[in-house]
Amino acid sequence: MAAVSNLAVVSLTTIISLLSLCSEVNGANFTLDYDKNTFLKDGKPFRYVSGSIHYSRVPQAYWKDRLLKMYAAGLNAIQLYVPWNIHQPEKDVYDFTGQQDLVAFLKTAQDVGLLVVMRAGPYICGEWDFGGFPAWILKENPATVFRTMDPTYIKFVDQWMDVLLPKLKPLLYNNGGPIIMVQIENEYGSYFACDRNYTSHLRDRARFHLGKDVVLFTTDGASDGFLKCGYIPEVYATVDFGVTLNPEASFKAQRDYEPKGPLVNSEFYTGWLDHWGQKHSVTDTNKVAASLDLLLDYGANINMYMFEGGTNFGFWNGANYSPFQPVPTSYDYDGPLTEAGDITTKYIELRQIISKYRTLPDIPIPPSTKKARYGEVNMKFVSTLQDAITQLSPKGPIKSQYPVTMESVGQYQGFALYRHILKKSVVSQTLAVPGVRDRGYVMVDKVPQGVIIREKSASVTITGKQGSTLDILVENQGHINYGSGINNNTKGIIQNVTLQGEVLTDWAVFPLSLDNLNPSDISVVDSPKSGEGLMTPSIYMGKLTISGDPEDTYLDMTGWTKGQVLLKDHINLGRYWPKEGPQVRLFVPKPYLTANNMLLMFELEGAPCQTTATCVVNFVDQPLINGTNSLSGQREIGEGYKWHWEH
Repeated sequence: MAAVSNLAVVSLTTIISLLSLCSEVNGANFTLDYDKNTFLKDGKPFRYVSGSIHYSRVPQAYWKDRLLKMYAAGLNAIQLYVPWNIHQPEKDVYDFTGQQDLVAFLKTAQDVGLLVVMRAGPYICGEWDFGGFPAWILKENPATVFRTMDPTYIKFVDQWMDVLLPKLKPLLYNNGGPIIMVQIENEYGSYFACDRNYTSHLRDRARFHLGKDVVLFTTDGASDGFLKCGYIPEVYATVDFGVTLNPEASFKAQRDYEPKGPLVNSEFYTGWLDHWGQKHSVTDTNKVAASLDLLLDYGANINMYMFEGGTNFGFWNGANYSPFQPVPTSYDYDGPLTEAGDITTKYIELRQIISKYRTLPDIPIPPSTKKARYGEVNMKFVSTLQDAITQLSPKGPIKSQYPVTMESVGQYQGFALYRHILKKSVVSQTLAVPGVRDRGYVMVDKVPQGVIIREKSASVTITGKQGSTLDILVENQGHINYGSGINNNTKGIIQNVTLQGEVLTDWAVFPLSLDNLNPSDISVVDSPKSGEGLMTPSIYMGKLTISGDPEDTYLDMTGWTKGQVLLKDHINLGRYWPKEGPQVRLFVPKPYLTANNMLLMFELEGAPCQTTATCVVNFVDQPLINGTNSLSGQREIGEGYKWHWEH
């Protein structure tokens, strides 16, 4: 037995030695060389030229297409966020499959030839719902103070990191994967809390799971005001800024905190974000190209944010404040690749600049995808909201003396209906709903009375009889994703409702799920009512038939007012609001289409036809994300792009 035992020990020792030797022979390592102000990849000086892409905003079937186009542009790396909320939709539910298959995305990037700069969160901002935080945390404790050592928050952060980081470890560059760097938190210096115990805790958690050799980094605005709280000891500090004519001045703040080491702009803005009701943002291609040229000539490592913006499908858009400003469905960002992944003039110009500093890969630029014009589709009225309530809310309402938040009833996105039975007749009395988040459609017996809008209008005048049904349909337009507004971020009706100064009690709250809709099972009782320039929120249905293989297309919502569009199998194409703009057309990727496609629309304010007529939508082959403003009237973003940091 002793001989066998000794042999086993020798064999184990030999295996360990061989593994160590293989690792040394492989030589895969990525480190910082402070003396030479550079990164080292496998012992040699290395500079990355990267672009941001969010796997959550690009259909899985198009991941490789977009990554190949980025590689063909001369990039050697990509940067991405990990949105916690898409991977943990409920407290005890994790999802890394299909569209959420992060590991598959990272391996695809590696197969294409791209390294990865990973921004693992837990906070991501990114104009994403709640900055990536799961809204169910607000159900657990609505008073949670995020991005601090708050006990509720840090408990769930640790649980999440204990799931996420072990998935990333085998994909670190030092372990044979594509990940060269991992970010701790995200632009923390822009947040009020300045909780150094929290950021140090995240650093230590990352080291525990990922090992001592991984390069950890932070990103903050390029001034001392941001870096003083964003800087974390033993974590490499980088900065972000847009178009600049003076790289030395732009990098001064980084050098104040990192006197030696590589210069890094982790977010060089190729474009900018949009908000509903504002002009579409554009950036001058020549200015972006000239600035990129200066920065690369200066020796900097660059990540272009965004390179491929993508789409906020479903309810995933975030919102800024103050004032409250939700982000549209399109996240085009005026990037080098469009929302649909198409090649732009900006792509060609930036590729030309990159070619001065890096040898471009010997591959053709993948072509833009074909776009189809399928024409008009008839949309037939199916049901009012109220007639479909048993399908939209199959478990029925939650009864409460006073209104409760959407999160408290497990409704983390979308809509909820608040219902009260009037206890006396009222004529032209004031209904005050000061706590609506974010948009409330008030109806009495299905007749619209008006709209309550967060930060704009808190009351409407209503008329109804004793026993009439008062409904308030509330739309969550996206959780705030930036600044101190991420706290107290509950949705629905968060304060008491009064009628002529008297608090209304006895409410029924219906969580609504559009995924449950099956028009054939709805018994139509009534047609939409009209009032105050509105119509009862209603459901419409149509069918798009495609002969041959489907292609990408765009859904033109001209004439419709505001609502949500779903495509077969409950694919939520996102929000439309052409009346507000700037986006008028929704991107419809071909992987979501088949020969026969059922189209469902939940129109909130009014269809473009009489209730007895057939409405239409139009499938076209061109985008329109600046539809309410002429091209000459677009909002051009200039040097620095400070807005995001100062608000």
